[in-house]
Amino acid sequence: MPSMRDRLAMYNGNALKIGLFGFNCSSGRSATKVPERWSASWEDCLALARMADAAGIDFLLPIGRWKGYGGDTDLHGESLETITWATGLLAATSRITVFGTVHAPLFHPIIAAKQCVTADHVGEGRFGLNIVAGWNEGEFQMFGVTQREHDARYDYAQNWIEAIKMAWGPQEDFDFDGEFIKLKKVRAKPKPYGGTRPLIMNAGSTPAGQAFALRNTDAFFTATQASRKSFDANTQMVKDIKTGAAAIGRDIEVYTVGQVVCRPTQKEAEDYYHHAIVEQADWGAVDGMLSIKNITPQTVGEEEYKKKREYFAAKAIGGYPFVGTPDHVAEELANLSRAGVRGIAFSMVNYLDELPLFRDEVLPRLERMGVRQQA
Repeated sequence: MPSMRDRLAMYNGNALKIGLFGFNCSSGRSATKVPERWSASWEDCLALARMADAAGIDFLLPIGRWKGYGGDTDLHGESLETITWATGLLAATSRITVFGTVHAPLFHPIIAAKQCVTADHVGEGRFGLNIVAGWNEGEFQMFGVTQREHDARYDYAQNWIEAIKMAWGPQEDFDFDGEFIKLKKVRAKPKPYGGTRPLIMNAGSTPAGQAFALRNTDAFFTATQASRKSFDANTQMVKDIKTGAAAIGRDIEVYTVGQVVCRPTQKEAEDYYHHAIVEQADWGAVDGMLSIKNITPQTVGEEEYKKKREYFAAKAIGGYPFVGTPDHVAEELANLSRAGVRGIAFSMVNYLDELPLFRDEVLPRLERMGVRQQA
């Protein structure tokens, strides 16, 4: 039976955990119009999960998405619900950790607790929960749910995760009397697999979101505008998070996000990145994402909007771009580990087409650098 330490380590000794991010949604994390962009069909998701499992990839992390962003491709217009997606993938794999990404305001905690436990038993302790408080007003309207003021979202999420943990805990029957959630005579069986609990991740970026992550999670999934640009900024980001956690008696791991375009030569990689992410960008989808954040030419001005739009397409949607040869990509990933980052979840334009080169060329280099064990 797995211990909590086993779960936290994802059952291996890799210093740098590597995951695939966002492939439950059409186009993944790339607002691109290229015809080979990711489909997110179940068949492709299943094939990718099996390939990643065999390659020694550590985890799979989906996006909680309910509605596309428009544009020519309707970025994320097709998406697979994450807990059922995770359950299916856990049944088809043997060692990889698979997360479900859950909007706390949209899922009743007792239902969510039961869904997570079911997935966890299917995967024999390999399920993880990525909790999100929600930000997309258009999605909330689909559910008839009113979005709370920003900090209150995390107050609600605090009630929610406490109720989930109680349902996962040893109590036979319990009441829960929170500010937002009140439950009577709750009985939740079975408990998570092996008597521990799933890994918990969160990506809160504001002060309230970061405080929530420090209090409640095992893995803080984050990146700052500065950390997307330099080793020193990554080191400082990790130090700040670790110090903040230690101040409240906790020790959590720091994970970050990126986009990998790896090719045999540097020129091939850079040319393809520019082609897919800049020349063939779905600017309508980028505009749709920015408008939800109230970033428009009217709110920030034409010049500032142009800068934000280009930055968002290149470095914010997919995260930091790791673009280059296997040597270059491996060195940059190893630098993350040297900075204290515990793991990275990255996307690719077409995961199934591009993962084999990463598997065959980048992973062995990371093993030789000492940040990964042999798969």
